Amino acid sequence: MEVIITSDYEEMSRISAELIAQEIRYKHDIVLGLATGDTPVGTYQELIRIHKEEGLDFSKITSFNLDEYVGLPPLHPNSYNYFMKENLFNHVNVNPANIYVPQGHIEDPEHFCFWYEAQIQKAGGIDLQVLGIGRDGHIGFNEPGSSFASRTRIKALYKETIEDNARFFSHQDDVPRFAVTMGVGTILEARKILLIANGEKKADIVAEFIEGPVTSQITATALQLSKSATVVLDQEAASKLKRTEYYNWVRDNKHLVQKKVGR
Repeated sequence: MEVIITSDYEEMSRISAELIAQEIRYKHDIVLGLATGDTPVGTYQELIRIHKEEGLDFSKITSFNLDEYVGLPPLHPNSYNYFMKENLFNHVNVNPANIYVPQGHIEDPEHFCFWYEAQIQKAGGIDLQVLGIGRDGHIGFNEPGSSFASRTRIKALYKETIEDNARFFSHQDDVPRFAVTMGVGTILEARKILLIANGEKKADIVAEFIEGPVTSQITATALQLSKSATVVLDQEAASKLKRTEYYNWVRDNKHLVQKKVGR
């Protein structure tokens, strides 16, 4: 796992966006897994800037989002379908036919989950999966205790997750109690993973998932098992890490390895 520590949210967003843009330039028809929430907003804004100012082409990509609330229609302002359109899709030249976001407002959510997994496989699997992390260590809506072999499914949300997400709703009682989410096993099959985190409130869980033992009680620790995972943090989120000197040394000297082995 590569850990990149940046000075602040803006630098974290720039670096994470450039890592995504680099992958799009390398493979124009890349399959991206995308996340929602406060953390990736700056990253998506930077991707929009790169698209408009540098011509980054989204026309051939396919995207699969991590999750969606059960019960919210796509046009609901708190749905993740709506979030993605407002924060990325409406501002780049992505083909709407290649956008996949879980649907929570359907008659048979479980059948949809099987279909969603099949679409990921049909697309050839996810090349780069973007993630955030919850205060309890969840990725997607894979709450503590989720199986590392889990697939896209319906997941009941923990009280802490509901409380964290209540700020987006008029009342806490309005927050859905269930969500459709990619499973941990689905996420781990991505060829590359990029997790971004910022803020002091994430510092404890960031230290636990990067430097602590692998446990299903902190589902993000599963990324220690990934073939290729990169974590981009701001200084506050990285403040509880014990091996920052090593992570910074790797960051500053990575170019020496790249010169020897190529991309």
